[in-house]
Amino acid sequence: MPDQKYATLAVHAGQHPDPLTGAVNVPIYLSSTFELTGIGSDKGFDYSRAGNPTRDRLEMALTALEGGTSGHAFASGMAAIYALVATLHAGDHVIVSANVYGGTARLFNLIVQHYGIEIQYVDTADLDAVKGAIKANTKLIHIETPTNPLMVLTDIAAVSEIAHAKGVEVSVDNTFMSPALQSPLALGADVVMHSTTKFLNGHSDGLGGALIGSKPEHKDRFLLVQKAAGGILSPFECFLVLRGIKTLPLRMKQHEENGRAVAEFLSTQPKLKRLAYPGLKSHPQHELAKKQQRGFGSMLSFDLGSRDAAGRFLGAVKLFLNAESLGGVESLASHSATTTHFALTDEERAKVGITEGLVRLSVGIEDKDDLIADLEQALAAV
Repeated sequence: MPDQKYATLAVHAGQHPDPLTGAVNVPIYLSSTFELTGIGSDKGFDYSRAGNPTRDRLEMALTALEGGTSGHAFASGMAAIYALVATLHAGDHVIVSANVYGGTARLFNLIVQHYGIEIQYVDTADLDAVKGAIKANTKLIHIETPTNPLMVLTDIAAVSEIAHAKGVEVSVDNTFMSPALQSPLALGADVVMHSTTKFLNGHSDGLGGALIGSKPEHKDRFLLVQKAAGGILSPFECFLVLRGIKTLPLRMKQHEENGRAVAEFLSTQPKLKRLAYPGLKSHPQHELAKKQQRGFGSMLSFDLGSRDAAGRFLGAVKLFLNAESLGGVESLASHSATTTHFALTDEERAKVGITEGLVRLSVGIEDKDDLIADLEQALAAV
């Protein structure tokens, strides 16, 4: 078939009818082991840690959606990031976006660095800073764009060009945008990472992570980590992500519409000290967002000035649930300093701009007028 449009890929990639029964939904293969056809031969699967038919279908779908050469599903987003660096060696140097998700920083600071791998946090929005940070032993630049929760963007194409000139690979955490709104591999990145827990699943009912590579060696590398370390996604969780992907384009359209409406409303509210949403013309990287994204998504953050004000707001919301995570159909509000970035010290949070008054919103797919009314009444309590 000719190249299919994105909405068609989301419904059909990796989700062809089961050849045995004709079932239109991918079966959940709850089998840890598979009968072999002989010594050293099988029907494509031998043990579910090494490969499972349900996981295989999800990985096919992820590969198609991101335009990669291979997809790899892991037990969580953090397991995926760990797999990204698991084949590095002592003495290697990794550049990481300065204000990444706190769990990513925790992994790098408290575990990966103990292996003798050097982690350097750089403002990857500053291309000169990226150039200046690359060293002879730099192996990877891992960028999060937009960042969680400050919504700082990195120019994926420009950083990829800089990195490739020095023989360095680029990985992109594409969780906030999803494949529906951003295609890092098409912009020059080498690897895409997702927490499938978020928009790809879309229903807040399963954990998962993924890496999508662009080169044959990525397949070998990530398959090794899946098989050797074993942090793979279960068949049932794979089924949930496959189900979510089918409606991803539709959900992202509604997320996008609601996100813009909520951001426009919040931009008029005097109680906010700072508002970060790349879809607003006031965002300093609005033009970059228009260039490399196919929309602005539904993630945003704002500062109410104090922990007390943030607490009053979060205690007053009704439709927005005061809960961690993001990307589900329901709207969520969270206090970043005590959730996503709790693992950082006070000094580390202050350095990257995670204040006590900062609130992050994941705008869901409810009626936007109801969401705005909820925010309006919650702000009145501040």
